[in-house]
Amino acid sequence: MLLTILYVIGITAEAMSGALAAGRHKMDLFGVMFIALVTAIGGGSIRDVLFGHYPLTWVEHPHYVLLICVAAIITTRIASVMTRLESLFLFLDSLGLVVFSVIGAEVALGMGYGFVLIVSSAVITGVFGGILRDIFCNRIPLVFQKELYAGVAMLTASLYYVLIEYGGLEVLSATIITLFCGVALRLLAIYYKMGLPVFNYEDKEK
Repeated sequence: MLLTILYVIGITAEAMSGALAAGRHKMDLFGVMFIALVTAIGGGSIRDVLFGHYPLTWVEHPHYVLLICVAAIITTRIASVMTRLESLFLFLDSLGLVVFSVIGAEVALGMGYGFVLIVSSAVITGVFGGILRDIFCNRIPLVFQKELYAGVAMLTASLYYVLIEYGGLEVLSATIITLFCGVALRLLAIYYKMGLPVFNYEDKEK
């Protein structure tokens, strides 16, 4: 129940961020809803296809599609207000990342996969929606440039796996601890601008 509530909050926030990205590129209403859908449920869909986890989440719960589309349409009406709530959306984005990562880890764990695929599932679920959004908006994905993002998904999944497999904790307790630690790490990364080393290469003409 906890993850379901947080998941709904997460996809709503991601839908709004996707709609804003579409608005910055002057897309029509269909484009706005499409980018919102890709951002909110794209990562989970890719995970389900790759891992053979059927039915896809939005196929099993089609009302999520309606929720995302409504959130996208609302965003077109209150975009100016949303841009003034940057801190709130940074928190919701952080929460969404960690929630998606935990869900991805839980799916792979439930299917009997090992550590590497559990972490992979978490990363795919957590970050690929944003990657698809940026690709469709014709820009380099922010996950490749900004503060720790995919790294947070990896660490979140790792912590969840350790708590479940070696800590002997129940799913609810492991989820709460992982959510708290993951969101805290993401917010610290934003505040202190923590990130991976950047590779900057320019081919100099001789």
